[in-house]
Amino acid sequence: MTLKKLLVFQHLEVEHPGLFREFFAEDGIEWDVVELDAGERIPNLDAYDALWVMGGPMDVWQEEAYPWLIEEKAAIRYAVNEMQMPFVGICLGHQLLAAALGGKVGLNAQPEVGVMDITLTRAGKKSGFYRGFPDRLPCLQWHSSAVQSIPHGLEVLATSELCPVQSMGKGKHVITTQFHIEITEETIKEWDAVPAYHRALLDTLGADAIPDFEQAVMDYLDVFRGYARRFYENWKQGVEG
Repeated sequence: MTLKKLLVFQHLEVEHPGLFREFFAEDGIEWDVVELDAGERIPNLDAYDALWVMGGPMDVWQEEAYPWLIEEKAAIRYAVNEMQMPFVGICLGHQLLAAALGGKVGLNAQPEVGVMDITLTRAGKKSGFYRGFPDRLPCLQWHSSAVQSIPHGLEVLATSELCPVQSMGKGKHVITTQFHIEITEETIKEWDAVPAYHRALLDTLGADAIPDFEQAVMDYLDVFRGYARRFYENWKQGVEG
């Protein structure tokens, strides 16, 4: 299979594929965005080679406030189970896959916000998605909800002290991350401008700690970029064979 065109579900304009946009462009891969929070409708999935689902400030169970979540979860379920479409889910996208396939998502015991370590599980160390990764690595975390039980058929590929399900995978076509691997030098500034995200920073870190958080992210940008490149190349190799 040759990747030619991707579909991206977004739930906020500034929660886009980030650094991966560069990689798509380098490989000549086209990608269409469905901005679900803006009322855009999901197109026919047959026109696409893979589905990427990004983050957002809403929770998977808030269907009354965001009724489009119902259609989105149905589309994810159909893409993964019926079409066997390659799938990448990040943060909310990770949680949406779990919810769509019968797992459980709820509030985490405490929010994870900051640059924190994750650890690959035994399955993660064997997974092609994490080929070339260290067993333990720093990542950007920014979430208060988490996957509490995984769907049948998926494996936990990474974990952390505060969040046991940091990454899930299935075969070569499904990979999700609770942590953010897509970030650029603009990410923190863009997300901090979102009221819900700014409140999360204040509530979790306190105003005095925000500059240290921003500096920590900047200090790790080159490291994060290397992980994103490796993740992308591993994903593409698995999908294209």
